[in-house]
Amino acid sequence: MAMTYQEMIALAKAEIREIDPATLERRIGDGTAIVDCREADEFEQGAIRGARLIPRGLLESNIAMQIPDRSTPIAIYCAAGARSALAAKVLQDMGYTDVVSMAGGFGRWKSEGRDWAEPVTLTKEQKIRYSRHTLLPEVGEAGQAKLLDAKVLLIGAGGLGSPAALYLAAAGVGVLGIVDFDVVDSSNLQRQILHNVDRIGMPKVESARETLIALNPDVKIRMHNTRLSAGNILEIMSGYDVVVDGGDNFPTRYLINDASLHLEIPVVHGAIFRFEGQASVFHPYEGPCYRCLFPQPPPPELAPSCAEAGVLGVLPGIVGSIEAMEAIKLILGIGEPLVGKLLTYDALEQEFRQLKLRRNPECPACGDREQPPAIVEYDDLCMPAGTVARTT
Repeated sequence: MAMTYQEMIALAKAEIREIDPATLERRIGDGTAIVDCREADEFEQGAIRGARLIPRGLLESNIAMQIPDRSTPIAIYCAAGARSALAAKVLQDMGYTDVVSMAGGFGRWKSEGRDWAEPVTLTKEQKIRYSRHTLLPEVGEAGQAKLLDAKVLLIGAGGLGSPAALYLAAAGVGVLGIVDFDVVDSSNLQRQILHNVDRIGMPKVESARETLIALNPDVKIRMHNTRLSAGNILEIMSGYDVVVDGGDNFPTRYLINDASLHLEIPVVHGAIFRFEGQASVFHPYEGPCYRCLFPQPPPPELAPSCAEAGVLGVLPGIVGSIEAMEAIKLILGIGEPLVGKLLTYDALEQEFRQLKLRRNPECPACGDREQPPAIVEYDDLCMPAGTVARTT
């Protein structure tokens, strides 16, 4: 005779380990994966902070994507402890070696006054748009919510800024600030894919806004149609989570670096020259800064711009995409950002290399956290007289 549901639960509980809410609370943050096996509508009404939703009906098909290592400690819960007992038994049968079910479920957790929250949820349209993100266990709906809440400042809407802006907007970064005082020129269109022939003569920030809003209306665009200077950089950069540097000149890079040390905002760096590119992440006081790498600006004749030396149009697309990836990693807190590393790319040889960078304890910029560098103009040191700084 077939077993009743209650008999199935009793049998499962006899073969698994159960813990009480107090024990689970002590395990939060120790590497235990907390799994909520209720339905999505239950989860949206409240859940244990940090729990990942895998409904009981999808557990067998989704658990390996979410938690591939079968030795990972797992604590699973439902509303009252019945579904989670059955789920824990299933996980044990699948080879997961350290699984516990929380007795009493979320109802007991709440009744005991333990910490919980209403998870940030996506709209129906957002769930469809970002579904390829939310399938990734490293992202999920919680990570997508972080992206939608993030603010990224792009310095330049040119060769590097174009692909970075497109991918950040497509990813759902909530606020994109764009700094550029230039207008679209026909010579830009070989590489600056935010723009088109119909916008020649239009301010680049306005052209960028039209492209990005058409791509993703979730994204809010802040236009800074101005030249960065010592007088405005701190005000412009304030309030952003990450800065993506798409400039083409040393004065801008030094200015961004020094402002980032004042505001303690990480900067994703990218640079291109002819057939070569490089990228790094300068995270204030966690790794080296730009001036640890280049203590003094090179003379102008040793640092020609793209307008002077030329650049293969696809190259900034590659480096700018890497910058977008690094910005997303910083927002989500995943992977290993290029902090203390310089990634170089040779397009002709199709070769990537990664160099280690060390923070200089005597660095004139980041050597003393209590005394960040003065915000000054670098144009006279880095560029020939009469030259105007532009983006790639």
